[in-house]
Amino acid sequence: MARRAVLEFWYEFASTYSYLAAMRIEEMAAAAEVEVRWRPFLLGPIFAAQGWNSSPFNLYPAKGRHMWRDMEREGARLGLAVKRPDPFPQNSLTAARVALLGADHPWGATFTKAVFQREFGEGRSIAEPAAVAEILAHLGLDAEAVMRAASAEGNKTRLKAVTEEARSRGMFGAPTFFTDDGEMFWGNDRLEQAIAWATGERPGR
Repeated sequence: MARRAVLEFWYEFASTYSYLAAMRIEEMAAAAEVEVRWRPFLLGPIFAAQGWNSSPFNLYPAKGRHMWRDMEREGARLGLAVKRPDPFPQNSLTAARVALLGADHPWGATFTKAVFQREFGEGRSIAEPAAVAEILAHLGLDAEAVMRAASAEGNKTRLKAVTEEARSRGMFGAPTFFTDDGEMFWGNDRLEQAIAWATGERPGR
């Protein structure tokens, strides 16, 4: 039996377009018989290296206004609610640590989608550890145990290493997708192309 193609899905919880991708990638990948590898990371250090202290959507207001209108259109097209959380961007550190831990467990993708739903579907905060613990509990998980494991030094160090991996592989935003051959695709609007490439449809090669 041939090995299924793998698509790496790199996402950041503060990223609006990562929300759109996260809520549709599983169904699309399954239809194409592509396996999704969920890769949470932090954009903050990558932005900081470029001299940015906030989201580019805040630093460039015209770009930000367009992005929120585009999110409304895309959300309506995909049947997803879109509501801006306050503040934006949200501090995603705790959620990212838990998602990184969850990437090794069956609940990882479900947790990730629940975080995005709370943040951009409902416009609620994900920044506080209590908010993340509430999501875990709602999923029927041992929130205290998961939070403890996520905040352990080993997992913290791992998240730093993953974020450094993202930088070293040339990532500058989220969502970003990598296929088995190392081809990089950036943005929710490139998800279809990334899946097609993963299955062997590779124009230009």
